[in-house]
Amino acid sequence: MRKSISSLSNTGLSISQAQSISNLCNQRAMEISNIITRVNNYSKTVDINGTEKAVLKAREMPKNIIELLKEKSQLHACQAFLMENLKERDRLLTETKNERLDPLKTIKLPTRPVLLTLNTDGANDVSEPWGWDCLNSSEYNEYLEAEAFAAHIGQYIHKGGILDALRKELPTVPDIEWMTIHDGMKSPVTITTHNEPEKLMELHEKLAKLHREYEQRVNYFKAKVKNLVTAENSKRAKIRNDRANKVAFENKALLDNYKHENAIVQEKVNETLQAFEVERQKDIATYAALKIKVDPRFQGVVNSFLTKLPESE
Repeated sequence: MRKSISSLSNTGLSISQAQSISNLCNQRAMEISNIITRVNNYSKTVDINGTEKAVLKAREMPKNIIELLKEKSQLHACQAFLMENLKERDRLLTETKNERLDPLKTIKLPTRPVLLTLNTDGANDVSEPWGWDCLNSSEYNEYLEAEAFAAHIGQYIHKGGILDALRKELPTVPDIEWMTIHDGMKSPVTITTHNEPEKLMELHEKLAKLHREYEQRVNYFKAKVKNLVTAENSKRAKIRNDRANKVAFENKALLDNYKHENAIVQEKVNETLQAFEVERQKDIATYAALKIKVDPRFQGVVNSFLTKLPESE
């Protein structure tokens, strides 16, 4: 029902009165319908053994048929008027009770920040090749030389090496051995050693000393490279740690600010919802208390039934 034709007001018939009068209008209209619909044009009688019996009684047109039709029409009009306003009041109540508000249509939520990520460029751990690259040409070439000397001298003097074999063989060399010249005939072969155990021992000691010196030099460069790598990785670990702390600090600030903004918005959302609910309840109370201001054209019908209603209505 359009509000422009609504007769809802703060004064007039209460809702219970309007419903009762609507029912009474309907009942009275049905009574009138019963009166005007049973009218007929003729009656019927039958003679049974000299006694006249009525088969169809005559129901003449009521003398006040015009008034009855007007009354019936007025009753239906009044009932339609009351029902339209009752429906309108119910519609207003139902719509208001079901009304919901989405605050986010008017209140913008804060944008969640994009958190910073750790940048490890130039701060990743280095490996041994990096350490060797730190040596200058002279140092690296000295390392290559020392490694070659240590390797080849060690290979010569260590167990299984040439000098080791010579030293083991020398005490077992015989002074003479025999060579077969032809069948049944052997000739002595004189064996003359040109190495002496003492000299081989002396050579072993000299080479072993030299090997240790070169090996120490090799170990020096290896240790230097290892220390360079360790020191660099320690420095880079500190850089990463400092960057991580900075990122964590800045991300915390971003999140704290986001939480703060979100709390403000949430408070605004709650306030908006509370204000909306207060107004909604006011509207519900207003619509629940609405009455029907009777149009003067229906006042006569309404008045005719008001006296029949219980006083509580």
